[in-house]
Amino acid sequence: MKREDMLARLIAQAAGEGGELVTLRAIVEESSELGANRVLMRLGLHDDNAQDDIAELRELLGAWRDAKASAWKAVVEWLVRGVCALLLVGIAVRIGVPGMLR
Repeated sequence: MKREDMLARLIAQAAGEGGELVTLRAIVEESSELGANRVLMRLGLHDDNAQDDIAELRELLGAWRDAKASAWKAVVEWLVRGVCALLLVGIAVRIGVPGMLR
């Protein structure tokens, strides 16, 4: 039996019985499941490979975050090295090292 048919029967049953709590809960559960399946189908994640696809996407996202963090770290390290080099050159000029080399 399809989920749509099950949901239609539960709604008909609720209309006939006056909506008992068990019937209403079953309607909510079936409609939630049906809605979730529709969303997964629209996203293209309704097949058997969907779990593997999600795992691969998470792994790829983790690798991207690691690469981004490493790139920022490298940029900061190079900036610090550049500032230190400029500072050393400034100190050398200040104490007259270029004059000593002549």
